[in-house]
Amino acid sequence: MASDIGEHNRPAAAAGTGRMNRLKIWCISLLGYWAIRVIGSTLRWQVEGQENLQAIRAANKRAIFTFWHGRIFMGTYFFRNQGIVVMTSRNRDGEYIARVIRRFGYCAARGSSTRGGKRALVEMIHEMRKNSDVAFTIDGPRGPRYAAKPGAVWLASKTGNAIFPFHFSPQRKWVLNSWDLFHIPKPFSRVLLLMGAPIYVKADATEAELEESQGVLQRSLDDLLHRGDSYWKRP
Repeated sequence: MASDIGEHNRPAAAAGTGRMNRLKIWCISLLGYWAIRVIGSTLRWQVEGQENLQAIRAANKRAIFTFWHGRIFMGTYFFRNQGIVVMTSRNRDGEYIARVIRRFGYCAARGSSTRGGKRALVEMIHEMRKNSDVAFTIDGPRGPRYAAKPGAVWLASKTGNAIFPFHFSPQRKWVLNSWDLFHIPKPFSRVLLLMGAPIYVKADATEAELEESQGVLQRSLDDLLHRGDSYWKRP
């Protein structure tokens, strides 16, 4: 009898746990959305290099947005409501991010360098053919921090579209003790947005050429990071 009761209780317990997990994801995602919306509306933006994004538009190409995972907060608000397709991981953190960014007018391609990445990249190719931009938090989902993964370079070689590196640096912020040193700008802070030069990759690129393009992307993001984060430290 005891074993029968145990068998009958397991599905109910599992269902209860599932409902609790869904409720937790919903609550955290909603909190994240309102935090970004409220704080984002107070920020003062300073943009440099806007001509680089304009050059991609003038060439009738789509942009492959690439930036560091720790700057998602500002990126989500600044580029909202443009229908950009963002790769987000299939783990719980990725679920939080996907739910938040959808509220800001993004689409989510679920995958990462460790799970479902190829499927997500194929989805991104289809979206770019329908004239959508796409985006990568290029060192996600779990690092190493500030080490660019190869997805953006591969996508550029398959589509002929331009990699568009950029970086956000808030003057005043909270920095979380997370693997990506997640930055949350303080209300009414100034935020510097640096837009890097577009990077194109040959359609028939060899492995060596792909690695070379990967190096170009890494150096561009490193330079944007250094210039942006040192900007507010100047006397």
